[in-house]
Amino acid sequence: MSSRSRSVSVPFYHRAWTFFGSLELTSVVLVLMMVLVLFGTLEQVHLGTWLAQKKYFSSWLIFYELENGGRLPVFPGGYTVGGLWLINLAVSHVARARWEWRRFGLLLTHGGLFLLVLGQGLTQMWAQESQMAIEEGHSARYSEDYRHVELVVIDTHLSTEDVVHAVPAALLKKGRPIQHASFPFKIIPKQFFQNSVLKSGSGATATMGVGARLNVLESPRVTSDDEMDTSSAVIELVGPEKSYGVWLVSTGLETPQTVVIDGTPYLLQLRPVRHYYPFSLHLKRFTHDRYPGTDIPKNFSSLLRLVDPETGDDRDVLIFMNNPLRYRGLTFYQASFGKGDKLSILQVVKNPVWVAPYLACVLVSLGLAWHFVLHLARFRRRAA
Repeated sequence: MSSRSRSVSVPFYHRAWTFFGSLELTSVVLVLMMVLVLFGTLEQVHLGTWLAQKKYFSSWLIFYELENGGRLPVFPGGYTVGGLWLINLAVSHVARARWEWRRFGLLLTHGGLFLLVLGQGLTQMWAQESQMAIEEGHSARYSEDYRHVELVVIDTHLSTEDVVHAVPAALLKKGRPIQHASFPFKIIPKQFFQNSVLKSGSGATATMGVGARLNVLESPRVTSDDEMDTSSAVIELVGPEKSYGVWLVSTGLETPQTVVIDGTPYLLQLRPVRHYYPFSLHLKRFTHDRYPGTDIPKNFSSLLRLVDPETGDDRDVLIFMNNPLRYRGLTFYQASFGKGDKLSILQVVKNPVWVAPYLACVLVSLGLAWHFVLHLARFRRRAA
């Protein structure tokens, strides 16, 4: 009598659950983290802190730049490695943790650590940082992101207010024609320079505007965190019947250029991305204290008037070091100053998950307290 062995198929979801909660995946993720931290730290020497963080830690994949302009993925980025680690941590705890009251403290502590890492990842993905520069006696209702640029076409012929149309730099880099229903022309990107140098002389690429007298040369990206790239683009404006010339737009040009289309003037400018707000801040006074006998800053603060027509809020606020203003989901920090202490520069941070680190610390504290009290009670019972 013969017996026949029959293989039992394991469901896919069970195999996936076992894989994501395995110790083997934990070991692989730890090795990937160490490699990522090593090369990301070394690259800060060549790329600077911001670019190295963006390339290695604030990305899903790390790409190798080819000579022909293409990119080849060579390693998982920080988002991928961190996501795998969070999934592995959650699945392994659900599968192996003993759900008992005496272990509740450890579960709370690990839950706080999980929330802390998750909050950091979401902060890197969603948080926005920009700067608001206000001169004494003036008001501002927008901040600028100097790490990213946009091409703006401003319609100024309306008597009430200007209409601003913004084109992200990512579209200029692709080189494809850009058409908008409000534009009487089509924008054809010809060249884009992430960082460039503008020089006077013959041989300019542009045929119209101030760019007709300038040469634009590509330059390596800046590595210092205190410096900004001078981005430039060469574009052609093409109407239904004719071309309106080739224009050079650059963040190195302080004033916008005027383009006249069928008698209607339009302003053309490449500038840092702006974030507009429904309220305004008016700088009443900027104070800069120094240590006696030195030029070392001791404290600098800004007294501002906050005006919000939507909420009816009209009050004075004081922003100084370690005392930011939190309003409408934004946080305003005192960052810098200039123009002989007449200009205040505020760092504006928008972080939808800003509360995550505080909740994580509360969970960790409660977990450790629970664990300590439980062991203390057991010790006292044994001693009695």
